Amino acid sequence: MARKAVEVNTGAMADISFLLLTFFLLTSSIDTDMGIIRKLPPPPDPTQEIQDVKKRNIFNVLINKYDGLLVQGRPMDISQLRDAAKEFLANPYNREDLPEKRTEVIEGLGSIDISKGVISLKNDRGTSYKMYIEVQNELTAAVSELRNELSKQRFGMAYSDLTNTVNQEAISAAIPVAISEAEPENVGGTK
Repeated sequence: MARKAVEVNTGAMADISFLLLTFFLLTSSIDTDMGIIRKLPPPPDPTQEIQDVKKRNIFNVLINKYDGLLVQGRPMDISQLRDAAKEFLANPYNREDLPEKRTEVIEGLGSIDISKGVISLKNDRGTSYKMYIEVQNELTAAVSELRNELSKQRFGMAYSDLTNTVNQEAISAAIPVAISEAEPENVGGTK
């Protein structure tokens, strides 16, 4: 006598799998890269005269293909970059070799001195991505710390804790993210 093979009905299995797949796709979140937050300057007005930026107002940061950091023409370790950028942008003692300041009246802050300083970042095409991001993080952290210090001084809380958008905009206007990136070059050839 021949044995009859037992069949398992798997028709419903495909439906259940499809429903589970749909459920997990709809309920899970997919991480997306946020990128580096930078506000691009507006396009230049063709009728406006090009103004020269004074050398003292530019904080030059160069990264070579060996991930060496050159700040204001001198070698520097990445651990010192944040403090150097903060000192440059704040110019607390109004030194002649650091950026000029302009006085503006900002709603929510009153009269305040704003640095004319700009951080100029340039890297070699052979610079590692890790070093590039580390430098970006340090420069962004310098601006964030300056904003926090001013916010604590004026409002008694950190910039990130401000709930009033007028106060946030006032701090952002007083300490803008002034980082300019130049096109990478092959300064020392390729890696």
